[in-house]
Amino acid sequence: MPNPTVLAVHSSPAHSFSKAPALSIRLIAGFGVEGDAHAGETVKHRSRVARDPTQPNLRQVHLIHAELHDELNAAGFRVKPGDMGENITTRGLDLLALPTGTRLVIGTAVIEVTGLRNPCVQLDRFQPGLMQAVLGRDTDGNLIRKAGIMGVVLTGGDVQTGDGIHVQMPEGEQRPLLPV
Repeated sequence: MPNPTVLAVHSSPAHSFSKAPALSIRLIAGFGVEGDAHAGETVKHRSRVARDPTQPNLRQVHLIHAELHDELNAAGFRVKPGDMGENITTRGLDLLALPTGTRLVIGTAVIEVTGLRNPCVQLDRFQPGLMQAVLGRDTDGNLIRKAGIMGVVLTGGDVQTGDGIHVQMPEGEQRPLLPV
């Protein structure tokens, strides 16, 4: 398998579902993607702000593996990088298998993985049936959320298409990803 890389980067200053492609994005430590509506030290997702606007923002950066797009397109959907609201589209890295606390080094930037994106009804508004398509079941019948992972920026820097991704596993007990 090739080395993990950044396939595409995206951001949006509005609370839109999809994000526009960019040549590069700037990650800011403790904040997220410069100019993105979801950046900030506290939660920015509307439903979370409504519940408690003082919660820490564990969703500063959204990453999706391009292999999910491949799977969805093979199932008849039309999905391209950025369509599902991710900031970074990766290729060659099983994002869903990473434990909580994994660090992703992309150029000089470091993202710490905080958890899974919890798919919502906006997926079906984008394309009917898409929400169900990003959910699965493991052999024990447990729900699998495939709509990407979330992280916080530990070290800022610019991220662009073609950048390599270096994975630093957390020390100690590996904790599985949970929705954040």
